[in-house]
Amino acid sequence: MTTFAQLRKAALSCPETAEHVIDRGIVAFTVHGKRFASMGKDNLVELRLPAPDAEEALAAHPAAQRLDRDATPVGVRVPIGDINGQQLNHWVRRAWLAQAPRHLATRVAAGDDATPGEVGDLPKAIGGPATRALAGAGITMLTQVAALTDAELLALHGVGPKAVRVLREALT
Repeated sequence: MTTFAQLRKAALSCPETAEHVIDRGIVAFTVHGKRFASMGKDNLVELRLPAPDAEEALAAHPAAQRLDRDATPVGVRVPIGDINGQQLNHWVRRAWLAQAPRHLATRVAAGDDATPGEVGDLPKAIGGPATRALAGAGITMLTQVAALTDAELLALHGVGPKAVRVLREALT
């Protein structure tokens, strides 16, 4: 079962995300002031998605509901218990990409095509997910890695303990 902690981790792994507690205990995640995901005490995750993504999410999750603002579709609302962690990560990322400023979304999307061993001086041994996570965060050089703590690296979705160990070894 997916939890709020997983939603928080997925949302905060997206660059320049802020967390806010708003009306009635709703926790909202924003990028440059635009909300892309939120969850209240009702355990419904709200994701601000473009129409094609919203339709796909509605088709994939029978319990999902269309999220409208002034009769205009703006996303979906889905019970947290009806979505698995992998799906949640996907939809949170899609919502973030839809709300992020174009320059930031473009940089992050470019990380999707990053190939291990071909991004700056990052070692190939960190693997694909870590390479894509780092490139998507704009980190392409070991000097940039050196400025980050292990906790900051591990907070990037796709960077695990092995990748951190390999990066630290490469820095020495």
